[in-house]
Amino acid sequence: MIAERTLTEQFFRVRMHSEAICRGLETEDYVVQPIADVSPPKWHLGHTTWFWETFVLMPNVPDYRVFHEDFSYVFNSYYETIGKRVLRTDRGNLSRPTVAGVYAYRAYVDEQMSRFLDRAELSPNLCALIDLGLNHEQQHQELLITDIKYILGHNPLLPAIEMPVNEHQSQVYSQSITISEGIYNVGYQETGNRKNESFYFDNEVGQHKVYLTETTLSGNLVTNEEYLAFVESGGYQNFRHWLSDGWAWVKTHNIQAPLYWHQIDGEWWHYTFDGLKLVDLDAPVCHVSHYEADAYARWKEQRLPTEFEWEVAAMDSAAVNSGPLNWGARWEWTNSAYLPYPGFITAVGAVGEYNGKFMSGQMVLRGASIATPEGHSRPTYRNFFQPDKRWQFTGIRLVNQ
Repeated sequence: MIAERTLTEQFFRVRMHSEAICRGLETEDYVVQPIADVSPPKWHLGHTTWFWETFVLMPNVPDYRVFHEDFSYVFNSYYETIGKRVLRTDRGNLSRPTVAGVYAYRAYVDEQMSRFLDRAELSPNLCALIDLGLNHEQQHQELLITDIKYILGHNPLLPAIEMPVNEHQSQVYSQSITISEGIYNVGYQETGNRKNESFYFDNEVGQHKVYLTETTLSGNLVTNEEYLAFVESGGYQNFRHWLSDGWAWVKTHNIQAPLYWHQIDGEWWHYTFDGLKLVDLDAPVCHVSHYEADAYARWKEQRLPTEFEWEVAAMDSAAVNSGPLNWGARWEWTNSAYLPYPGFITAVGAVGEYNGKFMSGQMVLRGASIATPEGHSRPTYRNFFQPDKRWQFTGIRLVNQ
């Protein structure tokens, strides 16, 4: 939990980072929405501002005046409790409000939040809500980075742009990690005093016991060079490696390589924020779907870890051999469906719509990526996406069969 004496400082640090991510954009870049999964950068900046206005300022500041009456309709994402909203697929049609108008909205709400944080006596519940808002904006910062990459990576000019991430990181070799057979506690353990706890989402709580057989996880993520061998062996043309839904996805969309890969004159290139570059063979493979991760694992006669194997390897050094799990470069697909932990209860009101209603048809990813903001990762964090999604910085770690 963020200490009250630093709350204003933390608030503005997070808010400034959102705008720093967009520093290299041209005005036209803010409005583009190539696919439904990708929201225009302007919308992210407005939505994260709407969160503060709707959930903190309006209920807690007497006679608060909203910046614009229509902005709740424009920037509400999926909160049915709040009311009507622009369809997700229509966010790219919002030529108004303008980019300048969205930045004016941010400035207005930031000023109001500064006054509120400096003067208000914050209850534990309100502190927890503000902490949630900070983590919510950090989630959108990662989405801003990945959405901007998708927008520019599908621009025929494949332009370079300044972005505060390092995409060109080679791996440092790590030994494999073996988990001993046994019963383990997984999930975030609440202490009952949230004020003194680190932040966690509701889908992480409900610590419970799981039984794991002896399992060995690779100490490294699969590299581009290793994945290229799968591509060149005809991996995308052989149904035997694929789940049924994955094979249908490959055929329907003519998938032949990871997202952003382009074969030019017999060589493989990929789009990065530095423009089109030769694929770095030493770097961890990136922008692969769960279908691709699973197919590669089958091709190698191995498998993906479950989310519980991953968590134990990341947390319990006493239960593993060969040292700690090296993680944080890519979100790592697991073989676990996104389901509630025992005792999961959906919170009352709009905040309860944050995680629970998405527990269907999605797979869990663990770890973090190079786009994850500093301090926004932990071993119990449960990220989740549908198995065909790959515009995030997603990668592969294998388990020996």
